Amino acid sequence: MKLPDFEAWAVFASVVEHRSFSGAATALGVSKATVSKAITRLEGRLGTTLFHRTSRRLTLTESGRALSENAQRILAEGQVAEEAARESASAPAGLIRVAAPLTFGSAKVAPLIAEFLAAHPGIKIDLRLSDARVDIVAEGFDIALRIADLPDSSLRARRLGAVPTHLLGAPAYFEKHGRPRHPADLATHACFAYTNVANPDVWRFRRAGGEEAVVRIEGPLITDNGDAMLPALRAGLGIARLPEFLVGEDIRAGLLVPILEDWSVSPVGLHLLTPPGTLRPARVEALIDFLTPRFRSTCPT
Repeated sequence: MKLPDFEAWAVFASVVEHRSFSGAATALGVSKATVSKAITRLEGRLGTTLFHRTSRRLTLTESGRALSENAQRILAEGQVAEEAARESASAPAGLIRVAAPLTFGSAKVAPLIAEFLAAHPGIKIDLRLSDARVDIVAEGFDIALRIADLPDSSLRARRLGAVPTHLLGAPAYFEKHGRPRHPADLATHACFAYTNVANPDVWRFRRAGGEEAVVRIEGPLITDNGDAMLPALRAGLGIARLPEFLVGEDIRAGLLVPILEDWSVSPVGLHLLTPPGTLRPARVEALIDFLTPRFRSTCPT
């Protein structure tokens, strides 16, 4: 029985992470030719093509995408084993790649990252902020924070708590158009849609006693970022569903007014996601252990 080509698997994982042979070569400290030979060697052993190669673009094949999680796990487990064997394992070091939503990341994650880095001078963090859903495995992230109802996934997910959400508008809007008394009334109001959810134009509600309501909304603004709704919302142009961390100050200042407070919108949770596999480098475990209690103390369960 031939031993697995662990080096080629690790090279494959690096190419997936850096999205190019040259990027992987630089990260690994080897030549581009060495990377190319390792990928060709692995493709030969597996009997399948891992990448579509053109002069301008490198993309995973379906087989490559399916096997990328295995490659990431092999690389991660090798890194964990080496860290555990080194005397310096008690002082985690190296790069951690983190993905988080744009506004939440700026307001809540970035300050904690600064605190963590001050306590761990050997660690570097690559923090990417975007409201778009990232492919953690394909893009090489160690941790992703998501505010969402999560679909079934091979990713490992840890729910840190709920994110309070308000249905609200400006006083000027309600003075002009009236105040909805039931979720069904929203069908005749201007409502802003957030696109990074499964059904942006469908809002679901529940209230004590188990009564539920589903309404299809329309409005003048559709966007993939909650911050982008605020100017139109404050100007009295419509109604939106937005998280507390984004609109809390406006509510306290009276610029925005919550409505239908006896109804709760579909619950949304803050989740910490990691790639498949049970082993993680010590530096990643250190960040997870740092973030988890801090977010659990600020997000109700």
